[in-house]
Amino acid sequence: MGAKKNDKSGGGKDRENTNEERREEKEKQHDREKHQDERIGEVGQITLDENASHHKIHLLSIIGEIEGHDNLSSTSKTTKYEHVLPQLAAIEDSEEIDGVLILLNTMGGDVEAGLAIAEMIASLSKPTVSLVLGGSHSIGVPIAVSTDYSYIVPTGTMVIHPVRLNGMVIGVQQTFDYFRQIQDRITGFVCTHCRISKSRLEELMMETGMLTKDVGTILVGSEAVEEGIICQVGGISDAVAKLHDMVDKKTADTK
Repeated sequence: MGAKKNDKSGGGKDRENTNEERREEKEKQHDREKHQDERIGEVGQITLDENASHHKIHLLSIIGEIEGHDNLSSTSKTTKYEHVLPQLAAIEDSEEIDGVLILLNTMGGDVEAGLAIAEMIASLSKPTVSLVLGGSHSIGVPIAVSTDYSYIVPTGTMVIHPVRLNGMVIGVQQTFDYFRQIQDRITGFVCTHCRISKSRLEELMMETGMLTKDVGTILVGSEAVEEGIICQVGGISDAVAKLHDMVDKKTADTK
């Protein structure tokens, strides 16, 4: 009889331990979800780690206008480069992160900030994939092509145009040369990281028949692929699957 009582007592303790472990796991899961929600709300970033491959994919979103040295109004949806650059450095330094997925829906913005983000992404040693959603215009183009592989949804758009002057009158040759240097930096970066030629990119930039009050070209979905700017038309499932394949390949190559 005593032995049976001890067995029951031991079984009760096991159940209590199991219930306690379940409660702790639920609390940890709740804390993780809360932390993820806060990261999404603050900087539009999250780590994807619930996949069957057990890869840790860092999701970075480039949304709205890319903000540079000047603060934009509080009503504007912006991506702040002072948030993105340290995060990219942390990703490169982390042994936990296997790859980076970048979602873009941006009108462009500060040229220097956009190029800085693009250069940082291009120099990452982790596999990277970009997906253009909605649009990736102006300085968003270099960011979209800075990854190892790029996608655009069928309705996604890209506006290709030269550096705008915002109404400023070029009064001296030095000013003109300065803007020409900026344009050459953008053109050179884009052509280095995708299949379009410099002459064709400049032709699209200087098109006069498409934009009513400006020069440039609007490319929609497959047109961006046909021009050699984006690698493939696809959606989030394509981009995620491609990134997992790239991570697997890199892991196999390092063994």
